[in-house]
Amino acid sequence: MNKSRLKLSATIVICAAFLFTSCVGSFSLHSRLSAWNQTLGTKFVNEVVYLACNIVPVYGVCYLADALVLNSIEFWTGSNPMANVGDVKKVKGENGNYLVKTLENGYSITKEGETASMDLIYDKEANTWNVVSNGVSAELLQINNNGTATMCLPNGQAMNVTLDQQGVNAARQATMINSYFAAR
Repeated sequence: MNKSRLKLSATIVICAAFLFTSCVGSFSLHSRLSAWNQTLGTKFVNEVVYLACNIVPVYGVCYLADALVLNSIEFWTGSNPMANVGDVKKVKGENGNYLVKTLENGYSITKEGETASMDLIYDKEANTWNVVSNGVSAELLQINNNGTATMCLPNGQAMNVTLDQQGVNAARQATMINSYFAAR
């Protein structure tokens, strides 16, 4: 009788995790495992490790942990428990390489070989992205509740854009035009 109650309780908990969260989530643990597997060596080594991780069910356990626990936590708290805070990635730009460090609330960007950095910080309460450089903060973008964003242009003007490809294109065009006139 106790085993049947335990099975029933476990079934209810698992069903509740799926039914009450309605969360697709980022599946960050599974993504990390997959990314790690792709860095091991040649495609043959990666495939052998992939198959071994499926036979041992490492991939299955990670996926289940993401689906039942981590994505539910991400949904209810709004933060990803597997966030890569402190990770540094090298990004190649047209003016050289940049190091991008993940912070709890944004990113710190430093040109390789230099000490000065620029931080992109997300303010959850105001729903804004801000740039911080040399201790001075300036608002870059405010995400509005109506599916638009208000972007602060270099000339001090504000521009509303939609959060789709058309809005991104309009923002690019506006920043390129403003950068052109600022350079003159």
